[in-house]
Amino acid sequence: MGPYPEIEPYDHGMLDVGDGNRVHWEVCGIPRGKPAVMLHGGPGSGANPNFRRYFDPAAYRIVLLDQRGCGRSTPHASAYDTDMSVNTTGHIMADLELLRRHLGIERWLVWGVSWGSVLGLRYAQTHPEAVTELVLTAVATGSDAEVALLTRGLGNLFPEAFEKFRAGVPEGERDGNLAAAYNRLLESPDPEVRARAARAWTDWETAMAPAPPRSIPRYEDPVFRMGFARTVTHYWGHDHFLGEGNEGAEGVVLRDVHRLKNIPGTLVQGSLDPGNLLGTVWRLHHAWPGSELIIVDEVGHNAGAPGMVDELVAATDRYAVRR
Repeated sequence: MGPYPEIEPYDHGMLDVGDGNRVHWEVCGIPRGKPAVMLHGGPGSGANPNFRRYFDPAAYRIVLLDQRGCGRSTPHASAYDTDMSVNTTGHIMADLELLRRHLGIERWLVWGVSWGSVLGLRYAQTHPEAVTELVLTAVATGSDAEVALLTRGLGNLFPEAFEKFRAGVPEGERDGNLAAAYNRLLESPDPEVRARAARAWTDWETAMAPAPPRSIPRYEDPVFRMGFARTVTHYWGHDHFLGEGNEGAEGVVLRDVHRLKNIPGTLVQGSLDPGNLLGTVWRLHHAWPGSELIIVDEVGHNAGAPGMVDELVAATDRYAVRR
């Protein structure tokens, strides 16, 4: 099946969402089509133009946005004076609602990859009246266990890279929350400290790539590298801003799965996704009766792999006729 042909936006803009932030958005497809919004990963990756191709442009009105601080949104997280205290999950939820109203959309399909799946789940739980369906891939829930797995648990698989990653933080912080420790370095007033921390963080992200050659070109862009590392550690070091009181982030998302009871959803997951080690996607699927779970063999945390693309396009095609 594969993706649809490349398309360009027919409309775009910068939305003033407050706090000095302006969020870049674009719309592709057909103006009177079924509305859909795409939530990128990271946090901090920015919208991927290839994701426009996961929807039939003759059936959908496809909305993409760069979340606060990344992509073409301003100010960018790579700038030291950018205020990260106004970049939280709650702020992104509010931005989505502001954008939905700005575009005159009543309800939309929500598509999310990785961190975008966390956002999609939380948005649908808190704004169920605005969501027609969910299509989620490389599924995560923003739990403490997921962060611990990716920052420490996988160290046994990549011991040499992990030792370098762990050594990148002060000795007294190496046995604690590594994401929070790196975030403190990335908030340092010393630009050399920030630069070393960003490189060390993305070196570890590269080491965890599913197969050789372990090379991720976007990390060679110093602006992207700094903004991405700062944003990821900001969220991962603060429970993804999902915790409520003493309740962990995982408890919030899975606790509220019942709010999705009237929303159909498709979960497309690679069989080799490291997040599967925690069983999260299966627990989510079994707690959500309206969901279907599709496992794609021999694929990791990669929504762009051929088998993944086929299943994601098939899902949006099925939902295209549903209003």
